[in-house]
Amino acid sequence: MNILSLENITHSYTERKLFDEASFYLHEGEKVGVIGINGTGKSTLLKIMAGLEIPDEGQVIKAANMMIHYLPQNPIFNEEDTVLESVQNMIHHHANEDELVKAKAMMTRLGITDFEQKTSELSGGQRKRLALVSVLITPCDILILDEPTNHLDSEMAEWLENQLRGFRGALVMVTHDRYFLDRVTNKILEISHGGLYAYEANYSKFLELKAEREEMELASERKRQSVLRMELEWAKRGCRARSTKQRARLERLEALKNGKAPVRDANVELDSVETRMGKKTIELHHISKSFGEKKILDDFNYIVLRNQRLGIIGPNGCGKSTLIKIIDGMIQPDAGEVEIGETIRIGYFAQEVPDMDTNQRVIDYIRDVAEYIPTRDGKISATMMLERFLFDSAMQYAPIAKLSGGEKRRLYLLKVLMEAPNVLLLDEPSNDLDIPTLTILEDYLDSFAGIVIAVSHDRYFLDNIVDRIFAFEGNGHLTQYEGGYTDYTEALARKGGAVSEGQSTAVGAEKKKSAQADWKQNRPQKLKFTYKEQREFETIDDDIAALEELLEKLDKDMEANATNSVKLREIMEQKEKAQADLDEKMDRWVYLNDLAERIEAQKSEKRLFSDAIDFAEGSLV
Repeated sequence: MNILSLENITHSYTERKLFDEASFYLHEGEKVGVIGINGTGKSTLLKIMAGLEIPDEGQVIKAANMMIHYLPQNPIFNEEDTVLESVQNMIHHHANEDELVKAKAMMTRLGITDFEQKTSELSGGQRKRLALVSVLITPCDILILDEPTNHLDSEMAEWLENQLRGFRGALVMVTHDRYFLDRVTNKILEISHGGLYAYEANYSKFLELKAEREEMELASERKRQSVLRMELEWAKRGCRARSTKQRARLERLEALKNGKAPVRDANVELDSVETRMGKKTIELHHISKSFGEKKILDDFNYIVLRNQRLGIIGPNGCGKSTLIKIIDGMIQPDAGEVEIGETIRIGYFAQEVPDMDTNQRVIDYIRDVAEYIPTRDGKISATMMLERFLFDSAMQYAPIAKLSGGEKRRLYLLKVLMEAPNVLLLDEPSNDLDIPTLTILEDYLDSFAGIVIAVSHDRYFLDNIVDRIFAFEGNGHLTQYEGGYTDYTEALARKGGAVSEGQSTAVGAEKKKSAQADWKQNRPQKLKFTYKEQREFETIDDDIAALEELLEKLDKDMEANATNSVKLREIMEQKEKAQADLDEKMDRWVYLNDLAERIEAQKSEKRLFSDAIDFAEGSLV
C-alpha cells in the first residue's frame, strides 16, 4: 500500500533544477536509502516528503492519519533549555514517564549523560544525537532521517542499525555509511539529473542493478545510433516520400534524430600528486596529553612508516582528533616530542569545514592555494581540477554561498589536495561527502604516494583504505591491530587480542590471489565474427534493400487488386511476412554493426598497446 506519493514533482533551488517531473511511491514497511552526488537535492527531497517544503510543480500525497517524524541535518534547539527539556520540546506531545525513562536510556547509550546540562553547551555531534533521540522516542508511521550516522562512533552506529532494523514503520534516510545502507535498507532511491530511480535492493545489490540499468541504456543508445545510421544511408540513396510507407520511414528517421542519449553521472576524478619524501617521516616519542583529569594519551610512541595507511578509531570524545592535531602541531602535548622530517608536507582535512568567505568565487578560493598542481600527467590548472571535482564553469565563477554543505566540503577537500601534501591527515573524511566522491577518494588514496592517517567511524572507508588500526581503549592507551576495520573486529572476537603480522600478511596474500583470479575470470574476451556472422554481415545490406523493394511492390499490388478480396488477402499475408523478415533483419543489422565496431575498437586498443611496447623496448635499447 502506498503511504506517501510524490507525483511528477519539479523543484528548483536558485538557478539549479533539482527535480524534473520526478515520481516516487513509498510503501508500508519499506526502508529506503537516498543517495546521489552532493547538490542533487537529497535533503530537499526529505523536506518535501516531510511536508516542510512544497515542490514548484507536482503533488505530494500522504495517506490519512500518517504520523511523520523528521530528523534534520542541522537540528535547532532553544539554547537555554536543558538536554532533557530539549527532548521533551521536540516530542510532538507531552512525554510520559515511560518515554522519559526510555529517552534517558537512549541518551546515555549515545554518550549524553548530564540531563541538566544546557543545550548551548553541547557540541554539534551531541546536538545531532539529541535530536535523533527525540525522533526515535515515540512511535510513528514514517521516519525520515537526514544523515543520522554523522557524529556516531562505530558502536553507536551498530546500535542505531539494530533500532532501525526493528522499526516497523517506513523509513527514508540519507546516509553515506555504506555498511549501514547494506544492513538496514531494502530499497535504494537514487537522485540523478533531476530524476528519481528506485531499486529494490540494499546498497551492494544496488551497485549491480545500476550497472545493469546503465548498460541497458547504453545498449539502447547504440541500437538507436545504428538504426539512425542505416536510415540516413537510406535517405541519402533517395526516396519517394509520396507513399505512406516512405513518409512513415522519414518520420521515424526524424524521431531517431531527435532522440536523447542517456546522461551518465559525472565522477570526481583525482590524480595522485607525487611529492618527494625523505627517510625521516613522523616520529612520536613518549607523547602524553590530558584535559583536566581526563587522560587522552599516556606515553604513546610510534614511528610512521613511509606510505603507511593508519586508521584511528575509538568512542566519541576519547581523543582521536586531539592526536591528529598533535601530529599537525595545532595542539602541543603535555609531555613527549613530535619530530617531523624536513621533506614532510602535511595536508590536514578537518572534521568541520573552516570558515569560508561566502562572497568569494569558487575559482578564487582554489587559486589562493595554487594556480597549477603537478600530477603524473603534467601540470593541471585550478580550473581543470575544479572541473574534475564536478564544478562546471558556471559554478566556478559563482559565489561560495550558492554551494550546498556537501559541495563546500568537496571544495575544501580539493583545496587540501592542491597544497600537494605527501602526508594526509583526515579527520572524519566521510562526513558530508557523497558516496561517489568517497569512492573516488578511496581510489585516489589507494595510489597516493605518501602517508595517510585517518580518523573515521566509517567502517567501509577503513576497510578500503587502512592497513593498520590504532584503537583508543581507555585511560590514554592505544592498541595496535593489523588490517582494516573488519580485521579489527575479528581480532577482538578472538582470544589473544591482536592479529599477528604473519596472519595479516597471509590474509593480504590470499586477498591479492583472489583479486588476480577474479581479474583473469572477468577480463574481456577477444571479440570476433563467426564464419556465419561474417557472411551475413557482408550481405545483410543487400537483403534489407531487397525486402524494402518487395514491400514497395506488394503495396502497389494491393492497390491494383483492391477489389479482389482473395488476391488481396494473399498479398497482405505476403506483406506481413516480408515486414516481419525486415524487422528481424534490421535487428540483426544493429547487432552485427555493433559487434563490428567493438571488434575494431579492440583491435585499435591492441595496436596502441603494441606500439607502446615497441616504443618502450626501443627506449631501453
